[in-house]
Amino acid sequence: MHTVAVLSLKGGVGKTTVVLGLASAAMRKGARTLVVDLDPQCNATASLEPEATTAGLSDVLANPTADTVTRAIAASSWGEDVDVLVGSEDAEIHNGRREDVENGLGTLTEALAELPHDEEGPPYQLVLLDCPPSLGRLTRSALIAADRALLVTEPTIFAVSGVQRAFEAVQAERTANNPRLQPLGVVVNRIRARSQEHQFRVEELRDIFGPLVMPVALPDRLAVQQAQGACVPIHQWGTPGAREVALAFNLLLARTLRAGRSRSVAEEDETDDEWE
Repeated sequence: MHTVAVLSLKGGVGKTTVVLGLASAAMRKGARTLVVDLDPQCNATASLEPEATTAGLSDVLANPTADTVTRAIAASSWGEDVDVLVGSEDAEIHNGRREDVENGLGTLTEALAELPHDEEGPPYQLVLLDCPPSLGRLTRSALIAADRALLVTEPTIFAVSGVQRAFEAVQAERTANNPRLQPLGVVVNRIRARSQEHQFRVEELRDIFGPLVMPVALPDRLAVQQAQGACVPIHQWGTPGAREVALAFNLLLARTLRAGRSRSVAEEDETDDEWE
């Protein structure tokens, strides 16, 4: 099971769009995926239209037992390969006071450990953590639970500043609490190829982050908002703009899954070293 935290410390850059696009690409590939909606706005939950549940994210964070986790997960309307751990509008209370934050940072990790396993292994190939646009307990919990962090930005001056702060947060959490956490990369969303400003910001990002900037950027297409409004995967929307965006998400998913396989191989090597 490969767990990816998708984050930005600036709102409105399309973080949830990236989560939904990756889930759509994974479904097309047949990779069973769980979307964990940590954002109190619950946009991912709304777009995936899961079946009704008797628990939600707030319940899971308050009581991360197997029963609570199971009751908070539902199949999405997209298909059987995408499930949702549904968001809660009151999840903001779990960001807590500053002095309380440290005490609850491992709760999400405990909850994900309660996902039901069977003889074939983990129930999901990919777990996507849709983080809120702030560095509170919810985002930090995601970084502690994740194997990789995918940073989302737009090619604008304020978004570039936000992704710099997000990268610093990833590095800090890796040092303090989660040594296995690695940055997956920086994905640029809503890019317009003919915009000189956008191209300037992309080059600025490459100067800052080097090869961490994803070679594929997500084009600014109306089809993304249309598909989300209709609660339909971008791969099923069918317009030329949707097909262009879907192709970009296919490439982004390939890099994401490749990072997961690399991690698994590294862990196997470490296990072999322990036995030698």
